[in-house]
Amino acid sequence: MTTLYSIIESPAHPDLSKFFKRYGFKQLKFNSQRKAISALKKEKPDFVVAEFFYGYGNNYAGVNVSNLDVFLHSQRKYAPEAKIIVLAQPREYPHVQKLAELFPLHAVIRLPMREDMMMDALGIQA
Repeated sequence: MTTLYSIIESPAHPDLSKFFKRYGFKQLKFNSQRKAISALKKEKPDFVVAEFFYGYGNNYAGVNVSNLDVFLHSQRKYAPEAKIIVLAQPREYPHVQKLAELFPLHAVIRLPMREDMMMDALGIQA
């Protein structure tokens, strides 16, 4: 079974639980990066779906591009094969490229998303 982490840090993150279940994914949900990082050491995901928030100014201590940097550093160490799918609000979308320059991203989906966008990102054939 394919394991997928959903890192849900805002109400804007779409609820994809039924979608993932329908296509046979084992979904593990986390409401914080810290909990997801801790889980990386125990169970490696095949995919990670997380919303991107750009670090405007000093929101992320001025050294990180976004909310995902710390998680992605850990993911690189503990689960380097995991494919990262980033969700981004229209306002945040132009800044995702800065993260992509630091970490390999499998897919970037602009919110609001349609199911077919996630199907493409996960390699699901209709």
